[in-house]
Amino acid sequence: MNKILVVEDEDILREVIVDYLKEDGYQILEAADGEKALELFQANAVDLVILDIVLPKIDGWSVCRRIRKNSAIPIIILTARSDEDDSLLGYELGADDYLIKPYSPRVLRAKVKRFLEKFSGVVAGRLVSAGGIVLDMRSRLVSLDGKAVNLTHTELEILAYLMQNKGIVISREQLISKLWGYDFYGDEKTVNSHIRNLRAKLGDKGGCIVTVIRSGYKFAEEQR
Repeated sequence: MNKILVVEDEDILREVIVDYLKEDGYQILEAADGEKALELFQANAVDLVILDIVLPKIDGWSVCRRIRKNSAIPIIILTARSDEDDSLLGYELGADDYLIKPYSPRVLRAKVKRFLEKFSGVVAGRLVSAGGIVLDMRSRLVSLDGKAVNLTHTELEILAYLMQNKGIVISREQLISKLWGYDFYGDEKTVNSHIRNLRAKLGDKGGCIVTVIRSGYKFAEEQR
């Protein structure tokens, strides 16, 4: 049974989210502030986090940042703001997706299901290796010349997709469809932000992810 941490300070909204997710058979942990959220995360093996941004004690940005220090589990941000800079900041801090309030609980359920299926290894069991990068889809681990690298869920999915299609140009639209589906609320800048973060974490190997102008990206073992 997947365990989901729901972090929302509005009691009624949190109850609605919890009720919907319990119908799908998930085990739910609840927190009304950032401090409690971090306590629950540290004490439990959580599979996914649904995280409001405006929280008492510790804000959602800080909670996201701390979780990302040692975990690659999916994080879905809930925000009342539609400002593009806020959504990009969320991605830069390691969030995988976001929803703007008011939103449909059914859409949230669909996103949760998609992320958990990917993260639990529905397509796992393969070892992908290229350009000195080794990606183990079963354990969700990435290593560079034997040294482990901590990637977010979305960064790992992007890297896996590009490596599995080595040498083939993948458009931003293809990446959006593969990772978030057709109900995605963001735009191509979201993909750019994740690619930028991924390259930075790959260090010298980041050059394997090549930008093809006006087309998209491809994985090339011969770095430019």
